[in-house]
Parts: sequence; structure tokens; C-alpha cells
Amino acid sequence: MGDDTIGGMFASRVKKYGDRVMMKHKVGGSWKEITWNQFYDCSRNLGLAMISGGVNPGDRVAIFANNSPHWQMVDMATQSIGAADVPLYATITARQAEYILSDSGSKMVFVGSKSHLDRVLEVCDDLPDLKKIITMDGTTSDHPDVITFDDMLKLGAKNANPDEFEGRLGKVSPEDLCSIVYTSGTTGNPKGVMLLHRNFMSNVSTASSFVEVDDTDVCLSFLPLSHVLERMSGYYTSVYNGVTIAHAGSIDTLTDDILEIRPHFMVSVPRLYEKIHAGVLANIDAEPPLKQKIFNWAVGVGRKVSELTVNHKPVPAWLGVKYKVANKLVFSKIYEKMGGRLRFFFSGGAPLAREIAEFFHALGIMILEGYGLTETSPVLTVNRPDALRFGSVGQPLPGVEIKIADDGEILAKGPNVMKGYWNRPDETAEALEDGWFHTGDIGHLDEDDFLFITDRKKDLIVTAGGKNIAPQNIENALKLDRYIEQVAVIGDNRKFVSALIVPTFTDLEAWAVREGIDTTDRKKMLADERVQKLFKQHIDEALSDFDRHERVTRFVLLPEEMTEDSGLLTPTLKVKRKEVSSRYADLIENMYSGD
Repeated sequence: MGDDTIGGMFASRVKKYGDRVMMKHKVGGSWKEITWNQFYDCSRNLGLAMISGGVNPGDRVAIFANNSPHWQMVDMATQSIGAADVPLYATITARQAEYILSDSGSKMVFVGSKSHLDRVLEVCDDLPDLKKIITMDGTTSDHPDVITFDDMLKLGAKNANPDEFEGRLGKVSPEDLCSIVYTSGTTGNPKGVMLLHRNFMSNVSTASSFVEVDDTDVCLSFLPLSHVLERMSGYYTSVYNGVTIAHAGSIDTLTDDILEIRPHFMVSVPRLYEKIHAGVLANIDAEPPLKQKIFNWAVGVGRKVSELTVNHKPVPAWLGVKYKVANKLVFSKIYEKMGGRLRFFFSGGAPLAREIAEFFHALGIMILEGYGLTETSPVLTVNRPDALRFGSVGQPLPGVEIKIADDGEILAKGPNVMKGYWNRPDETAEALEDGWFHTGDIGHLDEDDFLFITDRKKDLIVTAGGKNIAPQNIENALKLDRYIEQVAVIGDNRKFVSALIVPTFTDLEAWAVREGIDTTDRKKMLADERVQKLFKQHIDEALSDFDRHERVTRFVLLPEEMTEDSGLLTPTLKVKRKEVSSRYADLIENMYSGD
């Protein structure tokens, strides 16, 4: 038993760290600490209770909840007794949960709240494999199959054979199924990705080999643990390196949580960095001209130092002196707002605009962008502190092979590639042709094996004139503008490209007030000729370097932000293109009427 399985890796770290703090989470406004020993005891008792409840090696246990230490205890208990867990996104509907619980044949499901419990109870009569529903928040029910988390712990503590947990743990193999992670299907039902212990641990060990993370560090975790990126990078990699994990309350409390926890690193999707970037620029725009001039000078100095550093060239003494001044006047103040200890961010889940990565690096903050998929556990390539190339998603991890197919599709092979899709042998054979996983992404490798992503194969827009367009490139360029919060580019089978745009309302309303435009009614404000002219100007400027057929010809300003709750964003804050196209079908057709 060692670092080749999730449970074995965790058990060895418990022996090493014992009563040190493993995790922090907020309870009633204050941070509560959990030691490695406490976490292990809870995981062990949960595992014993699962065994008592008939969970055998290879069985499935589902987790339907928001992030919490309980989520991770259930995960670790499940891995340690040879079962596989099935994470469900906390926002899915009862019917979506029913499909996943039924398809996976889960014997137990841990639910995070009364709302999650209600959704499972709504469909549980159609789930013959489901034997127990455990409520993490203590919610009780008259239903005979419902038990609380605390009662599960008590049941495990009274187990007649307490050595069985360690016995099961010792028998878990790297080739055993670790988790079935259901991808959010764009058409039809989601597919269950089968990930082995070997898949996850290969990613954890290789990622840890080139990033400086140690047992004095703190990671602030806020992406859904149901998403493989957070699970591998923020959770398993932290356990592997003895890092303390702090759970952010939510994205709304993230700014305060960062100041309180003062993390050394974080894992996020580009949306966070876009918001920070926009916030910094908005704050500077509100400053007097002299401060704006100092900021722009400092960023200019930072860009020169950044370029030299990335290209492994020495920084001249005179430039080094300027950088120290820039740091003292500007960069240090931004750095302190991120806790003052941050060494780097990880970014994944969607493409990060090159300009954003360059901006942060100029300020002395490193964003290590990587690339991967649920099917690859997830990381295939990543930029590293000593091998960074803006605009790319980095070089392949050790042991991972990347090649580009004739049609531009990225193919991958390595120890982190999934076993296949649960109950879908035909789709597994199609995705893993000749041992190469077909990612569905388009890209190219440069002379130094840095991978550049063009777009999702399925997201590519083909205009009526036969032009291929990558919408994400256009969207990333537009989102750099201070007045643009969200974008969905339209144009498939159309004569020209259009866009649905959510403005950055704080900045737009401030501008509108200065222009004497009424802001009490958003729809009227957005329809104002002066607002339309403003956005037309900014859109044209943002896309001035794009080919003519890639530029946005018409646009509609939306009065409300696209959110996960509205069904228009994924849990990792990516736009659901088909949902957006369906929801706003009338507005889209109006843009193309008469053409």
C-alpha cells in the first residue's frame, strides 16, 4: 500500500502529519480546523458503515452535494474500501440525478442539503439499486432509507470488525475503478467516464514533480469537487503534498476568503481571472490621471521584465530598479489583496485569453494554464514556472503523448487516460481508437511541443460562406473590454457573425449617468442609441485585428447575466451554447432578419 492508490496515499500522509491541520472550513462566520487524524477517523468510520450497509469492492457510492469536508470524507472512505464514487453536480435536477444514479447502479447516495434530499426522494422509487440516502447536513426524514451523516459515523464506530477498513484498503489496486464522473452531455444523456486510481495518481505525481508545493502551503478551494480539475489539482494534489485545504464559502465570498486564508495557490477557471482583471482596470479608471499614469508606467515595466523572464533572459540592472519601484507603488498593493502569499494560480476548464495571462505576469502573478478533459483525469499539458509560453496550454506532462490528427484534432495517450465510458462499449471504442483518445479539440504543437488550442471541434462555426470560425477566440478578445462581462458568439450556417453580450453593468451604468442616460430601466438603457453606439465602437476596436469574416456584424445587449442557475452556464462557468441559442432564438433570428 502506497502512493499508487488514493486511499493508500492518504493513509501514508495521515501517519506523517497526524494532528497537524489538514482542512479549514467556515462555520458560523469563523474558520474551523480539521486535523489529518480527525479526517481519517471520520473517513474510516464512514467506510466501516458502508461495509456494514453492504457496499462491496467495485460498488458505487454517489455524492450529491456542494463542496465541504464531508464531501471529501465520503470520497476518501469510498476509495479506501475499494468502491467507486459517483459525484453529481449540486445543481442538477431530480430527473438528471435519477439518470446518473440509475445508470451507475449506486447503492448509496450522500446528499448535502434538504433540497438534494427532496430531489432524490422524488425519484428513489425508480432506483432499485439504491439502498441508503445519507444526509450530510443532519436533515431527517420519515423515509426508512434515510439516515444522517452523524448516525453513519456512529454506525461505523460500532462496527463489529474495525480492522476490515484497513483490510479493504490494503487490497485496493491501482487498476481498480476509482470514480465514475458523468460529463455534461450537450445532446442526450451524459456519459460516465471511468477513472482508475492509476489515472488520478499519475496526474497527481507528475504535477507535483514540477510545481513547488509543500506541507507549509495553504490552497483555497472553491471550484466544484464534482469537477475533475478541482478534485485532482486542489484536493488530491494537496493531500499528496501535505497542503492545508481551505474551503471558500462561495464565489461571492471569495474576495474575503482570500484575504482571510492568504492562500499560496488556487485552482480556477478563466472566469475568475477575467473578473479580477476587469476589477483592477475599473479601479484604475476611477483614479486621478496621475495615478493612472503611474499604473500604466508600472505595467509597461512589468511587461518588459515578464518578456525577459519568460524567455530566460537576464533582467538589466536599470530595469530591475524600475521594477522594484513599480512593485512598491502598484504591484504590491494588488498582491496584498490576494493575501500576500500567492505564488501562482492554476487555470483550466476553458481557454484563458493570452492578454490576461500576460497582464498578471507583468504584475508578478503567475497563472499556470493547462489543458485536459474529464477523460484524462484531467491534465494533459500545462505551463510550468520554468517553461511558460503565453497563448499556449503548455507542454505534455511526463508520460503523456500528444499528436495532431490530419483534421487538426488533438489526440492523447498516457497513464491518465480513462478506462472508458461506463456501459458504453461502442462509444469507448470510438473515443479510444488504437489507444489514442480523441479529445474533440482542435489545435497544434509548436517546435518546442507547446500545445495551442484553436477551439472545440463541435463549437467551430461554419458560416454560410464556408468560413471556419473559432468563437472562443472572438469571445476572449471581447471579454477583455471593460464594458463586456459575457459573450456568446453566433454564426453557424449564417451569412455573418453576431453576438449576444451581457454588459458589465457597474461600468456601463456609471458611464450612462455621466452621459445623462436614465439607468432605472435596464432594457431602455440598453436600447438607447448612445449605448448601442458605445458598444459598436468597443466591439470594432476589440476585433480590429481579426479577419473581416470573424468580426461581429450585429449584436444584442442582454439585461441579465448568464448564470449556472439559469441553465446557461456549466458548473465551471462556460457558456452552454445550445442552451443560449435556444433561450434567445427570437433575438438571434431578429439579428438575421432580412439577410
